Amino acid sequence: MALTPSNMLSLGTKAPDFSLQDTVSANILSLHELKGENGTVIMFICNHCPFVKHVNQGMVELAKDYQSKGIGFVAISSNDVENYPADAPHLMKENAKKEGFTFPYLYDKTQEIAKAYDAACTPDFYIFDGDLKLIYRGQLDDSRPNNGIPVTGSDMRNALDALLNGEQLPAHQKPSIGCNIKWFKV
Repeated sequence: MALTPSNMLSLGTKAPDFSLQDTVSANILSLHELKGENGTVIMFICNHCPFVKHVNQGMVELAKDYQSKGIGFVAISSNDVENYPADAPHLMKENAKKEGFTFPYLYDKTQEIAKAYDAACTPDFYIFDGDLKLIYRGQLDDSRPNNGIPVTGSDMRNALDALLNGEQLPAHQKPSIGCNIKWFKV
């Protein structure tokens, strides 16, 4: 496991479009179908990463608290499933059901979407406004496995509250830290 921080995509970047298969419903879903009226959270995650496992319930609680406020949530896994079979789509479906995901869990088989978002780690979080412009990228909160800090989602909650209240977000945002995305070996 390589400890990897977010690449911190430039604020204001337009959300790259995608159409990916949802591992739960088996439907192909696009960004424009999934985006929220007031904003959209894109989360690059996977099944096996201990950093993702640590925040799974925090992500679920965050989504439950903000989906009713017009915020869309989407999780994407882009890992190489040949070398990391725990992240295979059928296991993504099982994981989504076990964790109680209220959002689609999409499989980025070609890894093109992770590259388009400049995603580097799992978990890697992005918040886009109602026009799909990036206003936040970075961590859920300061909690990490074994650091004793509870998972609250405070950084993302502050960003989402600012978005919903029409307030400016600070340009300085803390990167997420987790396992590197498992890229195909070339």
